[in-house]
Amino acid sequence: MSEVLSVYALGNTDAEHERLARQAAIYDPLTERLFREAGIGTGQRVLDIGSGAGDVALLLARLVGPSGTVVGLERSRDSINRARSRVADAGLTNVTFIESDVGQIPAGDPFDAAVGRLILMFLPEPVSVVRPLSKAVRPGGVVAFHEPSWVLMLERSQNLPLCVAALSVLRGSLERTGANPEMGFELYNVFQKAGLPAPKMRLEVPVADHAGFARWVGDTVLSVRPYIDKLGLSSQALGDLSTLGARLHEEVTASDSAVAWLALVGAWAPVEVTL
Repeated sequence: MSEVLSVYALGNTDAEHERLARQAAIYDPLTERLFREAGIGTGQRVLDIGSGAGDVALLLARLVGPSGTVVGLERSRDSINRARSRVADAGLTNVTFIESDVGQIPAGDPFDAAVGRLILMFLPEPVSVVRPLSKAVRPGGVVAFHEPSWVLMLERSQNLPLCVAALSVLRGSLERTGANPEMGFELYNVFQKAGLPAPKMRLEVPVADHAGFARWVGDTVLSVRPYIDKLGLSSQALGDLSTLGARLHEEVTASDSAVAWLALVGAWAPVEVTL
């Protein structure tokens, strides 16, 4: 049986924070559409779990405006420091971060919404987090998550052998460290098991941007590099990892075809009013 480590494989280094910021530039428009569809807007109080370096919290700050507030939960102190610095640089005063595990919901007034992006995929029991999270939201408020599905990206990359090799190493690293790369489609059942109604859902996939895609794949491989050898995953087909991004770019550009990025499955549901 293959060894499974219960760790966050992507780490919290400066390089990883910078990678996440570039990734956010691609996925923020998709997440903003999901949040707006869920009814998140001006003046609301929103809880963001697994805030990381603050990308989703910054997006939420724009949506709720100065009259709203955003509270981010994050267990990594390094990530919180980075997030707080970014919030200060943006001149925002309505965003705060709490160093806490995602399962430790802060006490106080109920939230209008609770959200997360690419976080449930790393939790061994997502239902046990979503259930108390929904109880921290007022009746009529919403719970919304964006989670991944790797299937389409892998299918669309079959004519790109280096890309397939890199994505296979990535997916293997995530799975072997306890993550679920197909968490997106499981949101339907997770919401209902947590006591929420069947969620409204959407699937979106960014397409093209060869240079950005190649860099995203290469940089993400570098983020999980400490676990590749530890888990016994073969990286021989990838060659020198320091030049992987450039070689991926050459391969994708030479293919003269559209590339599909990681698909995000969005799900949201209201917290029902009990009579």
